[in-house]
Amino acid sequence: MSVTAAQGFTAQGVPAGLKSTGAPDVAVVVNQGPAKAAAAVFTSNRCKANPVLWSEKAIQTGSAVAVAINSGGANCYTGAEGFATTHRTAETVAELLGIGAIDVQVCSTGLIGLLNDREALLSGVRAAVEGQSRDGGHTAATAIMTTDSVAKEAVVTADGFTVGGMAKGAGMLAPALATMLVVITTDADVDSATVDAALRSATAQTFDRLDSDGCQSTNDTVLLMASAASGTRPDPAAFTDAVTAVCRDLAMQLLADAEGADHEIAIEVVNAATVEDALEVGRSVARSNLFKCAIYGKDPNWGRILASVGTTQAAFDPADLDVALNGVWVCRNSGPGESPDAIDLEDRAVSVTIDLKSGDQSGTIWTNDLTQAYVHENSAYSS
Repeated sequence: MSVTAAQGFTAQGVPAGLKSTGAPDVAVVVNQGPAKAAAAVFTSNRCKANPVLWSEKAIQTGSAVAVAINSGGANCYTGAEGFATTHRTAETVAELLGIGAIDVQVCSTGLIGLLNDREALLSGVRAAVEGQSRDGGHTAATAIMTTDSVAKEAVVTADGFTVGGMAKGAGMLAPALATMLVVITTDADVDSATVDAALRSATAQTFDRLDSDGCQSTNDTVLLMASAASGTRPDPAAFTDAVTAVCRDLAMQLLADAEGADHEIAIEVVNAATVEDALEVGRSVARSNLFKCAIYGKDPNWGRILASVGTTQAAFDPADLDVALNGVWVCRNSGPGESPDAIDLEDRAVSVTIDLKSGDQSGTIWTNDLTQAYVHENSAYSS
């Protein structure tokens, strides 16, 4: 049931005609209460879609009762008409639920510059709200897909409470507080400050460290809503752990579904002076097209890794770096180490370890290889 696994939540996904395929393209998730604490993080891209502009303001109350999501069009750079569509979407949900529009979050995904058919969208919103149920979680997760090949859902059951979630995303995955559309729900009895702290901690350790292609979306949103329906008031640390586990599960599903990828790559930087140094180095390698092409070609070219490390401001001695690929230390002291012939890159999972020898901090960035299928998918996306 994913996003409706937690008590107090209903959802639904319906086709509204926004997608030419006729597939489901409008979803709602509703918090039935008794509480309505919520928090969200959004893209840090300065070019933001209309739903982000609306939702950033609405979430400042620390609460949300519902979220309406459409795929088929991002409603970004669509002018005043586009913002009016977002506003009317929130108002329509509010009217149907008997709440204020300020309690409705709105998300959109799809092609930038496309003005969604407002009447079709609102008709879909009405149908989704009227059809909401505890069994609607999967249909909602399906309705928010764009280039995704599968729906992405996760559930964690903790001591007396549940956290569930759904996500969409298969490209434009790069850190920006959040990196796709994600709705997370919980029946834990937690206030808005606890929800906000847990969400920011969780996204910083998961979605923020996913860097599939270095491209930052205009629509990224991660929303967490709490119903308190379980009656359980967990320790904040335990609550954060559960939210983080759901976020990590969803982040790895997003990585595995990256458009056309053949390999999922974990880049772990160890013995860094600071966590920030570790993440800067890992991100630099993750964004190297040369490195990503090498992994696609199953070529253990560790020189491309060192070249990327050298572009950062992290503390390290360029003459004393170690690098391992799938556990084989092919580079020792910035020179040849074990034979690259021992490395097997046939499996999808690839690990890279970079030892900076400058401290005791570490960090991991997750990415994927650059394939012909990725280029084809993104060259033909608008058509």
